[in-house]
Amino acid sequence: MSQPPLDDHADGWGSESPIWEAWSRAAIHNRLAQHARGIDRADEALLRTSYHDDGTVDYGSLQGSAAEFAAAIAAMHDGAPMSSHRTSNQWIEVTGHAAISESYVMAWVTLPTDSDPQPHLVGGRYLDRHTFKMGHWRMQHRHYVLDWITQFPAASPAASRPPFAANSFAPQGAHFPWDAGGALMAVHASAKKTTNEDFPMDEQTALEEVVAQQAIAELGCRYARGVDRGDPEIIRSAFHDDASIVSGVFNGAATEFAAAIGAMLDESSVRVAHTVTNHWIDVDGDNAVGESYVVAFQGTKGDVPQDVMTGGRYIDRYERRGGEWKISHRTLVMDWTTTADSKDLMGLGMFEDMVKGERGKTDPIYAHWQSAG
Repeated sequence: MSQPPLDDHADGWGSESPIWEAWSRAAIHNRLAQHARGIDRADEALLRTSYHDDGTVDYGSLQGSAAEFAAAIAAMHDGAPMSSHRTSNQWIEVTGHAAISESYVMAWVTLPTDSDPQPHLVGGRYLDRHTFKMGHWRMQHRHYVLDWITQFPAASPAASRPPFAANSFAPQGAHFPWDAGGALMAVHASAKKTTNEDFPMDEQTALEEVVAQQAIAELGCRYARGVDRGDPEIIRSAFHDDASIVSGVFNGAATEFAAAIGAMLDESSVRVAHTVTNHWIDVDGDNAVGESYVVAFQGTKGDVPQDVMTGGRYIDRYERRGGEWKISHRTLVMDWTTTADSKDLMGLGMFEDMVKGERGKTDPIYAHWQSAG
């Protein structure tokens, strides 16, 4: 993100401006996503630079300087199975050059709690203090609060990977520096058509950047809704007409993917749901690159139905054309997956009388959305 003026009164705007608050919130959102990326990639530098040099942490057994924390966490995760820290429910209050926030986090991690290492889903909250210093919002102190933990069976041994095939390849996540997502981000960044100089921006530039961040994050929601509802028009609306996608099950033109993915999922699945968080977005003029986390639920059909949950990341390149942001290229990077025998629980107990989600126009979202008109 571009830098605002260091002087509160430079260029006619500063910390009392509503635009300053909106820009600051966007910058803090990006920094929170960077912190999650740093843990999950075991990237000490990425994690350390989420904090100011004098930043501190309180993770219970890990207390002290942020630099020491970054080194310890990177060493802990390096060599371990892939993790996924998904932040949501972010509540940020900005006061001048200081801010506080609460964000919920669900972390998929493999840990030796009561036995050998097994996958766990850990729920908690980050209580953070942020400060704006030297032209950047960074974290000043993080206090982690643990709320709940649930354990999953150990994953089955990985099957041997099939030979590379261009039409079905899906990149696999890894720790820094071998992560496919990091390499793709670098490729997308190098392909940007324009480069903006790093100079203090005015209110109009700051507002445009906030609007771009929000529009780009919404594309991820639009894509997820289109896939989950089996609606090719919604999927297509997230992409430019000449966009491409690498998803593993389909690699090629996004327009063809929009038509094909619905038929594929209808054939194999009872229902699917994609939730997207941790939007990290770098805007540069009419171009942007981004990474967002996704957890996908799939209830499969067959003689032995399965509930499959997969964690991964979308690595995206975006372009603004004719004033509208859309995806120009998307790649899914796979980080982890877990499978269990399916149980039909949606018609039992408190769930019996609830409205059920559907694939297609019978889903209640369509009537809900039309009611706004």
